[in-house]
Amino acid sequence: MATYVSDLKGLSAPLSADLHYDMADPYAIRLSIGVPMERPVDWVFARELLAEGLHRPTGSGDVVVMPWHHPHPDSLRVVLRNRSGTALVEMAASEVATFLRRTFVLVPDGAESHHVDLDRAISELTGTSG
Repeated sequence: MATYVSDLKGLSAPLSADLHYDMADPYAIRLSIGVPMERPVDWVFARELLAEGLHRPTGSGDVVVMPWHHPHPDSLRVVLRNRSGTALVEMAASEVATFLRRTFVLVPDGAESHHVDLDRAISELTGTSG
C-alpha cells in the first residue's frame, strides 16, 4: 500500500505502509511504515480504532484516525505521536476498508476473546512460563 508520510512541518515523502493482522492478537492491527530494504517502523493499535476512523475522527494520544477528503476524496489519515515527534500517514480509505473486511471475516467483531490465549498472555505479562 502506497502512502505519504509527513512530519507535520510540511515535509512529506512517499513511503510504503503495510497493514498486518494476526489472529493471535485479534484486537490489534500493525501498521508498518518504511523504506524498502530498511527495517520498518511498526505501530500497533486497536482494529476498532482503524474501523471507526474510516467514518469519523477517533482516537486520542498516540494514534488518531480520521477520514480525509482533501485533496483526494478516498483518503484516510492516521496521526502517530511519540516522544520523537509526530507523523501524518495518508492512505487510500478503500484499501484500508478492504483490509478491515478481511480481518472481520477471520475474526468477527465481538468474537475476539475466542482467539486470545489467556495463559500465554499472562505468562508474557508476568515473565513466567507454563
